[in-house]
Amino acid sequence: MPLRLHGSCRCGAVGFSVDSHTPVPYQYCYCSICRKQQGGGGYAINLGADARTLSVSGEENLGLYRAEIQDDERPACERSSGERRFCTRCGSALWLYDPQWPDLVHPFASAIDSELPRAPQRVHLMLKYKADWVEPDIRPGDDVFELYPDESIADWHRRRGLWVD
Repeated sequence: MPLRLHGSCRCGAVGFSVDSHTPVPYQYCYCSICRKQQGGGGYAINLGADARTLSVSGEENLGLYRAEIQDDERPACERSSGERRFCTRCGSALWLYDPQWPDLVHPFASAIDSELPRAPQRVHLMLKYKADWVEPDIRPGDDVFELYPDESIADWHRRRGLWVD
């Protein structure tokens, strides 16, 4: 049985629940979108969950942000297909959904109110785009990537015996 995650915004206007087979908060993303939209420490921690199980209260308070991206990989400005949801009342970032992967939704670990498992190691990704002031806390056993790892969130959990059936 997947782990049922419950989350909310800071002011309580939006609440949500979603089932996750991959609840370990291990993936630290340093891209400018995650960092500026959610990551006060210079990164965001995105979880994986089953989009079909997402249940939301307070939908009238949800905002949608789709980033425009122009960087070394995309010299011409492109609009991201990723739909970042946030509370329009308090600004809390809640989750990311991308229609390119319709089965998945990625709640931000910081929006989750449920207990989450501790990560045995971490993956630092998109370090190419980290802010100069950020000094990643890379520990022995952590994986580090300038861009994206080849391993999916699901495969990372499975390989370590952390997949929740």
